[in-house]
Amino acid sequence: MFAKCCGATTLGVDGQIIDVEVDVANGLPGVEMIGLPDTMVREAKERVRTAVKNSGIKVMPQKVTINLAPAGIRKDSPGLDLPIAMAMMAAYGIISQESIEGNLFSGELSLEGQVRGVAGILPMAIKAKEMGFKGFFVAGENVNEALLVDGLAVYRVETLQGLIDYLNGKVVWEQSIASEDEQEGKEAVEEDFADVQGQFVAKRAFEIAAAGGHNILLVGSPGAGKTMLARRLNSILPEMTLEEALEVTKIYSISGMLKKNSGLVTKRPFRSPHHTTSAAAMIGGGTIPHPGEVSLSHNGVLFLDELPEFSKQALEALRQPLEDGVVSIARVNASLTFPSRIILCCSMNPCPCGYYNDPEKQCDCSYQEIKRYNRKISGPLLDRIDIQIRVPRVTYKELTATEKAESSADIRKRVSTARNRQLQRLRKYGIVCNAQMTSSILKKTCKITKEAQRLLRSAFIDKSMSARSYDRIKKVAQTIADLDGSDEIKGIHLAEAIQLRNEIGV
Repeated sequence: MFAKCCGATTLGVDGQIIDVEVDVANGLPGVEMIGLPDTMVREAKERVRTAVKNSGIKVMPQKVTINLAPAGIRKDSPGLDLPIAMAMMAAYGIISQESIEGNLFSGELSLEGQVRGVAGILPMAIKAKEMGFKGFFVAGENVNEALLVDGLAVYRVETLQGLIDYLNGKVVWEQSIASEDEQEGKEAVEEDFADVQGQFVAKRAFEIAAAGGHNILLVGSPGAGKTMLARRLNSILPEMTLEEALEVTKIYSISGMLKKNSGLVTKRPFRSPHHTTSAAAMIGGGTIPHPGEVSLSHNGVLFLDELPEFSKQALEALRQPLEDGVVSIARVNASLTFPSRIILCCSMNPCPCGYYNDPEKQCDCSYQEIKRYNRKISGPLLDRIDIQIRVPRVTYKELTATEKAESSADIRKRVSTARNRQLQRLRKYGIVCNAQMTSSILKKTCKITKEAQRLLRSAFIDKSMSARSYDRIKKVAQTIADLDGSDEIKGIHLAEAIQLRNEIGV
């Protein structure tokens, strides 16, 4: 007897509906699975067989053929256990074909028939709604995630036997509703700029970076406060829109990084990988590509501490996501694109010992050592970092000051106001901040005074700027104008933007 059930897996950041077709016929008993399953899915036949037996369901040993369609896509989700089991039960006549039609199933089976949660439920739910499925059956720990999609009936499945009883009409289930246990992103912000004494130039640079979504590089001696400042960048970023939050939640869902029973991710990501991180871990990879650090930082901050210590391959891999806002990964089995609109925040010492140009400690590095150290960061990568500043050592007077520094909440208000101005100006282009503007959008939307234009021309010639540097300085100047509430870029705005792009080197 033939039966069909629908399951789902993920492909990139999107859901992919999988048709599970099962045929039970006379012949040598055994289970054959076809349709390009990977090892994880191929093992499902043993999990399903044992779960069915331990659930007290008796079936005749027959020849069972399982096909996963479309056959051209490699399947790698344990969530196909449940739809495979449902299709087998329908093929054996234990449940009717009509009871599973129009529904989507996703869940991993334990050997005793319990249903476990899987990664990637949100993109599956979005796809289920797009395809017109009336019900989505998931494990209890995935319910809150599936309920993020409005208009889709979600049902909590605890056991295989319980689901069979429901489909046979022996029990009645109500649609699930979101629980209020453990909501992601509700924690109070712990890091605050009020804890940072002095460093007024650096704080101003961070305010501008947050307001316009600009990349920023901090150069300074050990102990100057570079890491302390960087870890507070998230505290002044504006709240994510619903669209941004859904994008981030999808990425964390397919990566299996959502907390148990969690719903929407509302706190902007802050990722700080170790300097031994490989290029594949940075941008994503695998036989079927999965998101890397730049995609896990989407709509948030990617902080690279001790930038020159990262491998050249890992740093050069950042070029495309910084320029395009996406990561394209090609493999034999799939070619996928992951979103990666990030604020890149980096810190580094000025030399190997860390004390080049330090007013209090003498540097013992040779000129060649310093030059070699700085050359670990390529010119094209530096060109993509809008704000490059030197962080001076904090003085004793600043460190012991009793006057409280400005809080993150106060800075965040100004940042949010500037972002709102940008949203009104850039919404029609499908972008949300100045850093995302292309050269053509920059020309259409940015008004610059003659005084500012003369200053920019002079700086362009004196500093031998590239076309990319020219555009990025204008973007930073536009952000400063937005913070100032000005409709045009003035000379004072451009002068500050130029000062915030110091050349790094000896």
